[in-house]
Amino acid sequence: MTETLNVSEKPALVLVNLGTPKSPTTKDVRTYLREFLLDRRVIELNPLVWRPILEGIILRTRPAKSAAAYRKVWMEQGSPLMHYTVAQATMLQDRLGDEVVVRPAMRYGQPALGTVLDELYEAGHRRVVVLPDYPQYSCTTVASIMDVVADWMKSHRDQLEFRTVRSFPTSQAYIEALAVAVEDSWAKNGRPDFGAGDRLITSFHGIPLSMHEDGDPYRSECEATAKLLEQRLALPDGALQVTFQSVFGPAEWLKPATIDTVSEMGASGVGRVDVICPGFMADCLETLEEIDIQNREAFMDAGGREFHYIQWGNDSEGAVTALQEQAERSLAGWL
Repeated sequence: MTETLNVSEKPALVLVNLGTPKSPTTKDVRTYLREFLLDRRVIELNPLVWRPILEGIILRTRPAKSAAAYRKVWMEQGSPLMHYTVAQATMLQDRLGDEVVVRPAMRYGQPALGTVLDELYEAGHRRVVVLPDYPQYSCTTVASIMDVVADWMKSHRDQLEFRTVRSFPTSQAYIEALAVAVEDSWAKNGRPDFGAGDRLITSFHGIPLSMHEDGDPYRSECEATAKLLEQRLALPDGALQVTFQSVFGPAEWLKPATIDTVSEMGASGVGRVDVICPGFMADCLETLEEIDIQNREAFMDAGGREFHYIQWGNDSEGAVTALQEQAERSLAGWL
């Protein structure tokens, strides 16, 4: 007798972010880092070479240091990245209505993307949009998510119908969300004096230079975002600078490095620096600890007077509108 499948006509949308440790403890951070750093999209070294380095050196020293950094930014509700990604998914659900099911997922850690896809399948959904919570494409982020989707399809006889979002670096709603956040910050803290040398920095997560040279389009998409933001804010030439943060390991990464840039600016007499991180839809360790603590200290210690980290994503109306624009475009014809 053939089993009757309980198939739903209702599509689903999965909002996927990077991931986070379960807690800011050394043990949980080690578990998270192991999964993250074993991804061949993130570290392209041969596993026979990389695995002994990872297990023998990095995972013996880095988790404790990272756990201490996580504790500086951990919220009462838990990880900032998890909290705000769930909030975005909830707000998207409210905006899209009951005709679609919206679920958050993580590439590393929980709720794992593959597990969420399994749960949607078991619930009868057969049409799924996968929306990475990354405005710019990189093989280290978006491609890694798509690898999970491809692996899920290869391991299932009865497949889901997928639609995926590649990136949205020049989306009008996205650029407007960034611009409004900057303008709101300036309304509160005063506008920088660009004529006197003050600067607005757009700090994006870096990637190794070798990935860029091998064809990863990430840098060009970051620069496209920054150019449109510059135009939207009507900034004078030289007022906005693109930098890259979160260097890891001995390899050369995209430059200029954010922390080097703010240090040089502080030492050269730049009085004020405002920093926004357009590549991060949700605040996390890299924005709250690296930018708002480490880079602030570097700028002030070098002689700077005023440093502002501009929050823009999270559960803001603008950020969710940018995600809603991508969701509605991808769901067209299914609703």
